[in-house]
Amino acid sequence: MKSAVWVSYDLGVQGDYEGIYAWLDEHGAQECGDSLAFLSYDHTGPLLKALTADLKKSVDTTKRTRIYIIYREADTKKMKGRFILGGRKAPPWSGFGENAVTVESDEI
Repeated sequence: MKSAVWVSYDLGVQGDYEGIYAWLDEHGAQECGDSLAFLSYDHTGPLLKALTADLKKSVDTTKRTRIYIIYREADTKKMKGRFILGGRKAPPWSGFGENAVTVESDEI
């Protein structure tokens, strides 16, 4: 099965950029701005499980590695976003607004 995904990556200063760049190139990814790429990912089984395993095999990760995936869920057809490696950190705009909410998964 093929799934369209956006991959946002933050590997830190000493991250394995050669590894992720090779992985993105092998999958025909298109550049979409700083640390963001779009690709059609061919997989068997659940998308996030297959994608996570594939990236872990190709990219040396550390505790600072953060990879966020935006995709259309096959069952509901809703757009979703989720960290498959790492997690959220405080954004630079934190504290400027009146309310702050932390969520595990993003969808519309």
